This record gives sequence, structure tokens and C-alpha cells, in this order.
Amino acid sequence: MIDLSHPVIAQEQMDAPDLAPDTFAAVLRDLARVNWWTMAARPTIGFLERIASPGEKLRILDVGYGAGDMLRRIAQWSSRRGIAAELTGIDLNPRSAIVARAATTPALGIEYLTGDYADLKDRGWDVILSSLVAHHMTGAELVRFLRFMDSTAQRGWLVNDLLRHRAALLGYPLLARLMRWHSIVRQDGTLSIARSYQPAEWLPFLDEANISGARVFRAFPFRLCVEQCR
Repeated sequence: MIDLSHPVIAQEQMDAPDLAPDTFAAVLRDLARVNWWTMAARPTIGFLERIASPGEKLRILDVGYGAGDMLRRIAQWSSRRGIAAELTGIDLNPRSAIVARAATTPALGIEYLTGDYADLKDRGWDVILSSLVAHHMTGAELVRFLRFMDSTAQRGWLVNDLLRHRAALLGYPLLARLMRWHSIVRQDGTLSIARSYQPAEWLPFLDEANISGARVFRAFPFRLCVEQCR
């Protein structure tokens, strides 16, 4: 039985640099399906609803976009709400851009970039988002990321990640087998839950990043989010 008293430190298979491109693409596509079934977009859309009004224009950066499914959901939401959203994603893995672009209608106008988010600090972002990225970072990387978001996002930022919880750890493998997701998605998903944080564990990171006023909250099902609204 996995010890959930603290985050597990381990590398996930999808992060391996030698993972075959076709396997990586299959994993990302199935992760997009996981996100749909687990309602991953709900906290992010809820956050945007809180800070934006129809008729506004928002420049949004999504860090670690994967298959691009979150940005596509935001594009659909912004169109319905009458918000002019300029959507950009940045991901360290160049193979993510290939998968995301293949799944995205050009008319959505989403820009998928490869590289370090810090290189985009001067592009005037209103909102910075991430989903299922925080648990892939070391503590030092997470503090660096928090500082970047808090100093760069003019309207606010959101970290949308997993909650380390026994019920999620037991339930996810059952769902993954039922949906017949890729074996790496099944195995990495369980590890991701074990690597993620609980609410009180975010406080030292926020303190070290010298961030005050951020809200740490749970979202259904088994999501743990950190937001800053301005």
C-alpha cells in the first residue's frame, strides 16, 4: 500500500525522454480523455468565470498544455461568453505541440509553443494557468513557477492539480481499466495522485514564493487548486 502521508517522489513513464513518439502521442490522447471524464476543466472555467466579463479581452497562457484539451475548452467557453481570448500554450516537450496541433481546429487560433515558460514573461499576460503540472515539479521548481505567475499575470493565475487522497488512489485504476486507457496512463495516473499535494502542503511553497492572498481549495472530483485573483 502506498504511503500517502507525504507526496511520493518518483518519475512517471510519460516523462521519459526516450518514450517512443507514437506511444507519447497515444498517452496524451488518452490523458485528454481522462481529463474529460474527470471534469478537469471545471475549476479552470470556474476561475475564468470569476475574473472575466463578456466583452473583455484576455491574454491567457497555459503552461504544460499536453494535448491542448484545456485550451480548446477555454476557446469554446470564451466564444460562448463573448470574451476575446488570445490563447497561448507553452510545453517543454516538443512532441506535445505535434499532438495538440493535430487535435485543434486552426480557426480556434490557439498558439502552441515549445520551451520554458520564463522566456514568455514579457508578453503581457492577463491570466496564467496550469493543469496537472504542479505534481511534476520539484519544490524548487514549483516555487519558481509561483513567483513567475504572481509577478507576471495581471488579472490572476490558477494551478489546477490533483488532490492526494486514498479514495482517488483506489478509484482511478478501476476507472482506467473500465475505459481501457493506455497502460502508461493507468500506471502514471495512479502515481500522479500519489505525487500530488494536500492543502496544507501548499502553504510553505506560497510562503517561500512570498505570495499572500492566494486561495487553496478543493474541487470535485479530487482536485486541489491554488488561485490568485486581482
